[in-house]
Amino acid sequence: MSSKRTGAEAVAAKGWFGAHRWLLARRLSQGVILALFLLGPLAAVWIVKGNLAYSLTLETLPLSDPYVLLQSLIAGNVPERLGLIGVLIVVVFYLLVGGRVYCAWVCPVNPVTDLAGWLRRRLAIKGSAHVSRSARYWLLAMTLALAGLTGTIAWELVNPVSMLHRGLIFGLGAGWTVVLAVFLFDLLVMSRGWCGHLCPVGAFYSLLGKWSPLRVTASRRAACNDCMDCFEVCPEPQVIRPALKGAGKGVGPVILAANCTNCGRCIDVCSKDVFTFGMRFDNRPENGTQTVPKTAADSN
Repeated sequence: MSSKRTGAEAVAAKGWFGAHRWLLARRLSQGVILALFLLGPLAAVWIVKGNLAYSLTLETLPLSDPYVLLQSLIAGNVPERLGLIGVLIVVVFYLLVGGRVYCAWVCPVNPVTDLAGWLRRRLAIKGSAHVSRSARYWLLAMTLALAGLTGTIAWELVNPVSMLHRGLIFGLGAGWTVVLAVFLFDLLVMSRGWCGHLCPVGAFYSLLGKWSPLRVTASRRAACNDCMDCFEVCPEPQVIRPALKGAGKGVGPVILAANCTNCGRCIDVCSKDVFTFGMRFDNRPENGTQTVPKTAADSN
């Protein structure tokens, strides 16, 4: 690979905004969601009450985190009717748009780990600890087992996602140490370590959106010039190769792996406009045979 800056070709071809539009959209989404939660405590404007575990919007729309509710059920707690309605709404949404959209467009830890990844590239930090990407699923199972053993949603007391969101609303306190630990871990120890290998929240949402219709597709993969920028910026780079390099192998251009976060960064940084958002059903390979390939990323 050359020493050029990642995304430079896209900036030259599409302009700065064109090479960052999905990143900017994600930051706007994360900022607006956080602002809606903060308006009540800070300005007494109660559009949204609650937190990411459970919230009520305009005193009408309940939204509940299905992962938290599952832990609560295993712990022996029976949720209220509004909680169940809120879970149903959230589950249907992520079944349609992809579960790990939560990670890229909602999760407050995502900007922290993105910053760590950006700094890691700029500082040219080499080397990384190796942990299997399947570790997050083992940690997911452990958090559910912990709920059953303790009769509480114990994981949520130390979950960086919950701690950061609660802390931004009510004051972080000791939560800063957990967030800082995640940042330093991704920066110095393991590239994309937390979100890509360990976070059980992401593991849960990948299962929830495994068959979602909305997908990123390498619809113009024949135009790829092998610059590798998409692999550099993707938080789950292992999901790209089957769709991008499957031409002539009976593999369609749609990224079907459940761990794709639909973040759109591959779309941003590609100067050849290889990638776009599409539907999982539009996956006809060049030989005209419809396939739904299973990749290692699906099992991980």
